[in-house]
Amino acid sequence: MELNKVDEKDIGRIRKLGLLSVLPIVFLIVGIIYGIYNGSFHSVINGFINIVLTPTILVTDFIEVGGIEAAFINVGLVGLLNIYIMHHYRLKLNGILIAAFFTVIGFSFFGKNLYNIIPIYLGGYFYTIYKKISFKDIIIALMFGTALAPLVSEISFSGLLRPFWAIVVAVCVGIFIGFILVPLSSHMLKFHDGYNLYNIGFTSGIVGTVLTSVLRSFGITVEPVNIISEKNHPVIIIILLCLFLGFFFTGIYINRRAIMDFGKILQYKGRLITDFTHLVGFGVTFLNMALLGFLSLFYVMLIGGVVNGPVLAGIFTVVGFGAFGKHIKNCLPVMLGVIVTALFFGNDLSTTGIIISVLFSTTLAPIAGTYGPVIGFLAGALHMAVVTNVGVIHGGVNLYNNGFSGGLVAGVMIPILDAFHKERNR
Repeated sequence: MELNKVDEKDIGRIRKLGLLSVLPIVFLIVGIIYGIYNGSFHSVINGFINIVLTPTILVTDFIEVGGIEAAFINVGLVGLLNIYIMHHYRLKLNGILIAAFFTVIGFSFFGKNLYNIIPIYLGGYFYTIYKKISFKDIIIALMFGTALAPLVSEISFSGLLRPFWAIVVAVCVGIFIGFILVPLSSHMLKFHDGYNLYNIGFTSGIVGTVLTSVLRSFGITVEPVNIISEKNHPVIIIILLCLFLGFFFTGIYINRRAIMDFGKILQYKGRLITDFTHLVGFGVTFLNMALLGFLSLFYVMLIGGVVNGPVLAGIFTVVGFGAFGKHIKNCLPVMLGVIVTALFFGNDLSTTGIIISVLFSTTLAPIAGTYGPVIGFLAGALHMAVVTNVGVIHGGVNLYNNGFSGGLVAGVMIPILDAFHKERNR
């Protein structure tokens, strides 16, 4: 069922892209102003250089590595690069593009920088030349595919090879990843049947596991790290609150009936592909993104967590997928499953690892949307058990570890659930 969008204002492609541009511009400006205000802009430049030259294996928090100012600048530059690509190739703004952009923005706080994502984009460009297709057709897949960007940084800067050859090999590996990721992702979708929203995360987990295994065969060890900021910064909270309020009121501006129409979005199960911008319009979609943002942020604050790089990645990814499959109704059961399981095993809910597991577990929201809250709760519980153990397989080179876990969980659960449902239908 598709919403009648007669009353919705068409603000045009450029203005919609301008709305997304606000986010990286704000982070870039705040990062620069903060650096100048603190009288240490030279240290901010050094911090940015540290971010670029650091192996970014899970979990490497750029706020801790380079400082909050340098992290903001990295987010701004990565975001503006992607905005330029989207504008240059005249991409139509839809749910999946919004989800991809917000995911890239979030992971620019930990794992992605200008250096390690460009070889992957370049590999995708070579793929389009080889297949004689348009680059614009695979941009979204490449944006998600930067999940494996840490592998480029790891080979370049961890001392595995001499500096020159390390850069050459790393860039070649990045190009190879970009070249193979698109055809692989379409095949991997069949494994979880669209019930894992982070399909590229699952694909990246498979590719990362293979490449890491090759490195280990040569005696090169790639292991996860744990560099995390343990301090809350008020400016981050303020920016997030302003952002979510901005989306809330933008939604109402585009569609004055957005609040009354919001219930319609809850009717959708969320399974790939569920584009809310097409189904319910941009007004209701922006409202949904705002509510998911408030839910994510308030949860983190309520349990006494720190809004650091990895947590920001989780929040922005949840918000982005509020345009592409996620809403409160199908997210909450999965989140509760993770929370209860974490408590059962004696985990502290305020630790970064548990927080991001709760946030990213919403990749399995379509299971709750399709099979109900009880099954969604069980999916969250199983996700919690799996996600804490799969990182060692790919050595932390796949930033979307929860997407990898979600693919495994969905791949196991869905055939079993379908078997019981078919039996019951008979």
